[in-house]
Amino acid sequence: MGFPGGGGRDLLERREDVRQANFLELFVDLVLVFALSGVVTRVARDATAVDRVVQWRSLAYLLVLALPLIWLWITTAHITSWFDPRRRKIQWVVLASAFGLLVMASSLPYAFTGKGWSFVLPYVVLHCVRPLILLPSLHGHALRDLYARSVAWCTAGAGIWVAGALVSGNARAALWAIAVTVDIVAAQLRWPVYGRARPPVSAWAMDSGHHLPERYQQLLMIALGETVLAVGITFTDLPATTSTWATLVVAYLSTVLLWRIYFYRSGQVLAEAVAAARDRLAAGRATGIAHVVMVVGIVTTAVGYEIVLEHPADRPEPVWLAMILGGPALFLYGRIRLERIVFNRLSIRRVVAIAALAAAAGPLHHAPPLTASVVAAFVLLGVAVADARRAAHQPPEKPSPAS
Repeated sequence: MGFPGGGGRDLLERREDVRQANFLELFVDLVLVFALSGVVTRVARDATAVDRVVQWRSLAYLLVLALPLIWLWITTAHITSWFDPRRRKIQWVVLASAFGLLVMASSLPYAFTGKGWSFVLPYVVLHCVRPLILLPSLHGHALRDLYARSVAWCTAGAGIWVAGALVSGNARAALWAIAVTVDIVAAQLRWPVYGRARPPVSAWAMDSGHHLPERYQQLLMIALGETVLAVGITFTDLPATTSTWATLVVAYLSTVLLWRIYFYRSGQVLAEAVAAARDRLAAGRATGIAHVVMVVGIVTTAVGYEIVLEHPADRPEPVWLAMILGGPALFLYGRIRLERIVFNRLSIRRVVAIAALAAAAGPLHHAPPLTASVVAAFVLLGVAVADARRAAHQPPEKPSPAS
């Protein structure tokens, strides 16, 4: 398991024959399932509160809590894509990342009150220290400049994260929202430094044509697995009524439809599309953002399922409809972006589906939440059926990314 003689640069060698995620990376995935499930539970609690302000605030809390967890997972996947995950140093880095995710997840119920440091410290330490550990292995490699820039930006951004931990409530959420936005936008811009050209690689760059695309596919499966976990746990704790059983069935079928819509066909041939892309840097950046949007949409959908399970026949609050209908709509928007990457086209079927979800919000304000979840499921079913009809009696479509 340890790396042989040959110096730190050996960490960067022989990656192409490590195309699939190894068991250590799958361990990180298990921790992320637990973390995202904690986000769903935390957000659902506020979304069902009596105070309308608290309800709407839950939407912001979802982003502030979910995005750092997803971004930490993405940066870990970037490391195992560039570096050989069979090497001991990389394995220790991945294990530390998994532990950091676990500590962050354990703080979620009290992230905006008493456990802010448990959320902030693992995130900041991992983002600042991991590049420093890997820099000695990067002499003469373009990643060296990129990682050095990331440390500088992380150190500056740490001040915002720490400032958020020193306050509480809405002030903390606002500061953390700024901090995670800075982190992701700076990475999008390859951590710019005034007066210096940007490096030829980025935090989204796909050095391997298979490993990172497959990790993004697994990220979607993690989000879907978290949905099943959250719904199953909530259903177990509730009385077995017709409404709860109906919600369980609708939630499960909707999750299957999300899976089907993702993998047909763009998600299925993502690796081939990335390999065929002329500009892998742009393809990697667009692919990463598309998956972040879809995962946030799935997490939002899971919150909607939680709400329906607990209040299947109540009068819906506006924020409940935003979760129940907005989650699938956000997922479909991310899926539209993925379609553009893989096939260089606009998916009209998904645009129509988003419009249908938006149009249904008004009438559904007078119907039980369970009805809204059924309508969302039928819209997803319509997309899946339209996909199947388009593919009927046709050979499997080949990816055609923008040249």
